[in-house]
Amino acid sequence: MSRLLVVEDDPDIALALRLLFSRAGYEVAHAGDGRTGLKEAYAEHPDLVVLDVGLPEMDGWQVLERLRDVSDVPVLVLTAHGQEAEKVRGLRGGADDYLTKPFANNELLARVEALLRRSSGAQNSWASQIYDDGLVHLDPTKRRVYVKGDEKRLTPTEFRLLNALVRHAGAVLSPNQLLTQAWDDPTGIGQERVKFAVLRLRRKLGWTDPEDSPIESVRGFGYRYRRPGGDT
Repeated sequence: MSRLLVVEDDPDIALALRLLFSRAGYEVAHAGDGRTGLKEAYAEHPDLVVLDVGLPEMDGWQVLERLRDVSDVPVLVLTAHGQEAEKVRGLRGGADDYLTKPFANNELLARVEALLRRSSGAQNSWASQIYDDGLVHLDPTKRRVYVKGDEKRLTPTEFRLLNALVRHAGAVLSPNQLLTQAWDDPTGIGQERVKFAVLRLRRKLGWTDPEDSPIESVRGFGYRYRRPGGDT
């Protein structure tokens, strides 16, 4: 039984969601504010988080940011706003899906099922050999990454994304290829999240300046990792 965490401050909506998910066969926990939701996520390790944006104590964007620093748990963002900017903000922050209130129950359940299926079906097929080019040291067995000797904390998806790029150093990988390798999403749904994941990865590795980053964007094609001293 998959465990869902609903972070929603409206008691009527929260009750409706708990009933909906319980009847669908899920184990459901609820938090009424962002700070409590974050603590619950850290303590209980849910399989998926349904996250409202307009929360007291700590808003949904802050909760999402904190979650993405330590976890790849699928997050479905709920918001009353339908503007494109809100959707982009959610994707940029690491949300896996986005639904605007009011929504149909069947659509919500379908999106939750799809996220859980994609998450549980992910397979770790990465090479077990240590990668080291003098700049990046990556150990798949120990799940550790070092840049110039300094250890960097990455989420599992960020680790897989970096591993895919360095193992194909010099080659341009399309968003679809990266979705298949780092997210196990061969359908190519959600290509936009690749861009935001690359931005977060660069930031965590200290490569905030695109001109100096060895992970470069190749416009119209995808992304490429350049080894120190050359492209291959």
